[in-house]
Amino acid sequence: MVQSPSDAATSAATDELKLSAFVEQVTGGRVISMQRQIRWRPAWFVDVARGSETLHIHIRGDRNSNILPFPELRREADILEVLEAHGIPVPHIWGVCPDPSAIIMDAVPGTRDVAQAASDQERRSIVRQYATAVAAMHRIPVDDFVARGIELPRGAEAIALAGLSAYGPLYRQTKKRPEPLIEFAVRWLRSNVPRHRTRASFIQFDSGQFLFSGGKLTALYDFEFGMIGDPMTDLATMRMRESYEPLGDELRSLYRHYEAAVGEPIDIPVLKFHNALFATVSCMQIAGAVADPQPGGPHDVYLEWDIALRRALVKILAECLNVSLPAVAAPRATDSPNTIQLRMLQDAVTHIEAAEGMPQARRQAALNLLECVRLTDAAGAELERLASDEAVAFLGRRQDDWAEREAALERFVQTAGPEQDEKLLQYFARQVERRVMLYAPTTVGRSAARVGFSPIR
Repeated sequence: MVQSPSDAATSAATDELKLSAFVEQVTGGRVISMQRQIRWRPAWFVDVARGSETLHIHIRGDRNSNILPFPELRREADILEVLEAHGIPVPHIWGVCPDPSAIIMDAVPGTRDVAQAASDQERRSIVRQYATAVAAMHRIPVDDFVARGIELPRGAEAIALAGLSAYGPLYRQTKKRPEPLIEFAVRWLRSNVPRHRTRASFIQFDSGQFLFSGGKLTALYDFEFGMIGDPMTDLATMRMRESYEPLGDELRSLYRHYEAAVGEPIDIPVLKFHNALFATVSCMQIAGAVADPQPGGPHDVYLEWDIALRRALVKILAECLNVSLPAVAAPRATDSPNTIQLRMLQDAVTHIEAAEGMPQARRQAALNLLECVRLTDAAGAELERLASDEAVAFLGRRQDDWAEREAALERFVQTAGPEQDEKLLQYFARQVERRVMLYAPTTVGRSAARVGFSPIR
């Protein structure tokens, strides 16, 4: 049941009162200000007066979504406590509020935006500090995490596929439609496990997230996806993040600093394997939410991620398989009987008055979705026609029904041999790239246009 706006506002106010009381309980101070962040995840900055000092607190709320392989916030708090105990710069944990579920942690000073560094020299210094911190994290005995309930994979295959094992149950549980591209990637990953990698480390998994201030690294943050696996995973996910959130220096430079810190060379083929794995599980993570969106969910955000992640997956698989991706033309857009109504609906939403903060954010989310609906209405039929034409090469006959075609393709990729990999990847690349080109002018589509992978050497 969806709450009315007034009920939702009342519930939010009640939650803030509970959180404020819990912050005071765990810090022994008095809350003097509490400001909600305007973002898709519940989060607050809180100032607490305690004696002569003022504590700056960050509240990390529960997403309450169905896209998390590890939904318990207590798990992330446990990880941060282990990291802090080993001298890794992370936010200090004050406690975990049970109702509403939230982590109470220090608000660490700094920014992730490396463009704000004072100089190129400072940016390069931050990268060196970050590489050193990641290397130190990878050296922490895994037993310390296992003691907190973090699963320990045993053997080369379990270590290599730790991320796939974590996300697989969520994907199967929430899957609502055929996913031939994802199933193609899963088959390739299972067939190309690096058998020589048998040493596991704790990994952030979604790495490349850090803060700095005054030329100093102040924290690594966001460990909700942390697990035990191959340390090359973190270097791979840095590479994936770097295309839209620069790290501060050439990726190759960061890798050289990491190699010096750990005393051994980076295993480049394994790093690329984990690029492909991370892109795959990221697509798996949101596939159900995109196919079956729930009322109140950040559907425009999920669409943005979906387009960008599928493009990243195709590009890294092409790199792993040494396959050239085909050039495609932009799909033709034409007016439809809905064109005028959609244009006027967009105009109407634009002119709805909305207060600052969350109301304006929700209006913008509606406008983001309307941009996509308008373009889909104009070119969706052309995209479907081209996909049906090109799928004949695998299916042997034309399938104009979208669901039947995708289901047949999924069955095909699950049993196809490696001799089909190049043609299948090129097929998926054409479908993804046309979608990227269609949505490129929109807020939702701009992230995908920036997707790419920097050289490793």
